[in-house]
Amino acid sequence: MSLTNIQKWLGNRRLTFENLDLLNLASVKKVTRNCHSVYHLAANPEVRLSGTNPRIYYGQNVLATFNLLEAVRKTKKIKVLFFTSSSTVHGEDSRIPTREDYASPEANSVYGSPRLSCEALIAGYAKTYSFKAIICRLANIIGPRSTRGLVYDFVRKLRKNSKKLEVLGDGTQTKSFPFIDDCIGAIKVALKKAQERVDIFNIGSRDQTDIKTIANVVVEEMVFRRVKLHFTGGVDGGKGGSVTSRICFLRRLNWSREDGCQDMIAKSRSG
Repeated sequence: MSLTNIQKWLGNRRLTFENLDLLNLASVKKVTRNCHSVYHLAANPEVRLSGTNPRIYYGQNVLATFNLLEAVRKTKKIKVLFFTSSSTVHGEDSRIPTREDYASPEANSVYGSPRLSCEALIAGYAKTYSFKAIICRLANIIGPRSTRGLVYDFVRKLRKNSKKLEVLGDGTQTKSFPFIDDCIGAIKVALKKAQERVDIFNIGSRDQTDIKTIANVVVEEMVFRRVKLHFTGGVDGGKGGSVTSRICFLRRLNWSREDGCQDMIAKSRSG
């Protein structure tokens, strides 16, 4: 997170900002001791790092979540814990849409398995120590302040070379791209509608777009001409790895938001 994103709020008397490390349990206990609700959005979201340095990824995701849960347990005042997970916990399930009660025990990446571990820890703590847990599994959220992800990478590459754009895989792999405003709307509904001790929500868009189309849209929006798309292929049968978001469509919680070309659906099934 960049502090510039919240700069205008730093002087607001209703906001107290604490810069701390979740790996420092003493610091976490200190800032949560008077809290009644916790929104846990902290994680290392860099997928590439998860493959090259899994120890760091484990520490900044699983261990950080464990420390926060320990603080919640010892504080005893906190009644609600909200956690942003990832659609990658579904692994390679072939059922579309994927149900919330499905999470692959054979996670296919070092990125997805720690998120699944965090979900299990949170569920166990919530049921053992009697607080409410709300988990939202997000899929490829995009917005104007994005600093990583597919669209961001395409823009960064084109700024370096406006004549050639490298695309991992063969371009046929698909993704769901919910807009940040719609994601926030879905989260607010999930917070309001959650009823069980542990409630899990998948948040994504109704449709999916192939990577080649996204590349062409980015090229067009940046007003570049004669850009050659270079497909690397050669990974996972040419697909470039597992990138399909297999979520969305409503089940028990019927909610959707139409906002131009953005279409968000949140579906729920209690954990």
